[in-house]
Amino acid sequence: MKLSNLSVELNIHTSTFAFVKKFLSKHGPLILGLLLGVISIYCFIFFYQNGLALSYNDARSHLDIGRRVVEGLKPGLAQIGSVWLPLPHILMIPTIWNDFMWHSGLAGSLQSMISFVATGLVIYMYLRALGVGILGRLVGVAIFILNLNVLYMQSTAMTELLLLGTMAAGTYFLLLWHRDDNVIDLIKSAFWIMMASLIRYDGWFLFVVAVMLIIAKSLRRKSYQATEGKVILFSTLAAFGIFLWFVWNWAIFKDPFYFAFGPFSAHSQQKQLADAGVLVTKGNLLFSTKIYLYSLLYNSGAFTAILGLCGAIALWTDKNLKWNIRLGTLALIAPFFFNILALYLGHSVLFIQGLSGNSWFNVRYGLMLLPSIAIFIGYLTHRLKSLRWSIVGLMAFVTFFSFTSADAVTIDDGRVGASQKNVVQVSTWLHDHAKDQKGFVMISAASHDAIIFSSGLPMKKFIHEGTGLYWDNAIATPQKWARWIIMRTNDVNDLTFKEIKDKEILRYYTLVGQYEFADIYELKPEYADGLTTEPVFSNQK
Repeated sequence: MKLSNLSVELNIHTSTFAFVKKFLSKHGPLILGLLLGVISIYCFIFFYQNGLALSYNDARSHLDIGRRVVEGLKPGLAQIGSVWLPLPHILMIPTIWNDFMWHSGLAGSLQSMISFVATGLVIYMYLRALGVGILGRLVGVAIFILNLNVLYMQSTAMTELLLLGTMAAGTYFLLLWHRDDNVIDLIKSAFWIMMASLIRYDGWFLFVVAVMLIIAKSLRRKSYQATEGKVILFSTLAAFGIFLWFVWNWAIFKDPFYFAFGPFSAHSQQKQLADAGVLVTKGNLLFSTKIYLYSLLYNSGAFTAILGLCGAIALWTDKNLKWNIRLGTLALIAPFFFNILALYLGHSVLFIQGLSGNSWFNVRYGLMLLPSIAIFIGYLTHRLKSLRWSIVGLMAFVTFFSFTSADAVTIDDGRVGASQKNVVQVSTWLHDHAKDQKGFVMISAASHDAIIFSSGLPMKKFIHEGTGLYWDNAIATPQKWARWIIMRTNDVNDLTFKEIKDKEILRYYTLVGQYEFADIYELKPEYADGLTTEPVFSNQK
């Protein structure tokens, strides 16, 4: 009788476990997506209420670019410019017209939040494609979504999470193609890599890596002709965004390489740093590797990174996985080599406090490997069955410690590092003195987007280098167009000062404020009669 009862209980438990497993297998992604959505919204509200959502100077610049497309003295798509790749700003257009969406940063944060959810789901599906069980999948997702740096960056108007989402999707479908050889998966991979190539140049490098992996797989089993066909099919779509960016720069700036060598390009900015002797990674491969490794460790945590390395080794040495699958997973480490190469060539700059520079700068680049590390750890949890609960316990302890200590280097970077720009004095003065007074503010958006954003003034209040005839006239006779001039006096890198420094214009103005990031000049009252205070060029092209 007792044995019979025990048998019934075992059958019930087995049936219940099978039901739960089947339910999670079928509805797991939906449940996970809803959970990630709740976490994402909560984190945005938390960081916004604590005044951290707009800490990064670049976040405010991204939002201003999107706003200039729909509002200003010369609105239009040309305002996207060439400083940054266009997709993040294009995605802002449907919401950035709303003042709350602009000034809260939500117009930019929204795409980061959606990307956060999507990346978590892709990690889940990637591990499932590798044959990892439900526990390993959930561990992998948890590694990503419970990283405080990720939770902070997904709450900002920065481009990191959007890039992670598109790159993760591209590598996921590339893996499926390596596993199943389904041409539809190859096309899907090409689409998402194209999207990544329109967000940051990391996507361009991923495209190159993907082509190399496609060639390696195709040449092993098929002819050169078939390999050529696969590469052309993939590249036609994957490289289309790169092609469009060259066309855009040629059409708008009359130079297809304007984004690379123009006055506002990363090349020009890095040249200034090199001339100042602070671009210490350029030409030094060992130091470039060291700097990026430190960035990676600060973002992921040392224990997590080491565990991720163990997972990568376990994955690539697993003979139970087909060679094609292991080959496809190599795309996961593309960000590692891209960032080191960019630092070595001098196309990127990254400061680690105490190691290079006196502050943090761009340390968030270490986030680029977080989805990969999450996948590797998820796989390691699946592979080491006898140690899986030890891994879970240790990661839970490390995560708990990071939250209780509020250990997030990206917050430090955005709040006190060189990536922040505290312009509250200038922007507050503008808000208090220019809000209710007619007249335009002459300012270089390239140098002072943070001031424009933080002032709370409408974009049509500002004459900047993107306003066409207003700017052309203002640099010739500022006293007839600008009631206020904002610039870094005696700094030729500030385009406003550069344009007016030889014209003795400042005799018309009174210096009313000197601050760390800019000086404020106001037109003397005796010259106000000839001042233009309303828009006059309504049909600029």
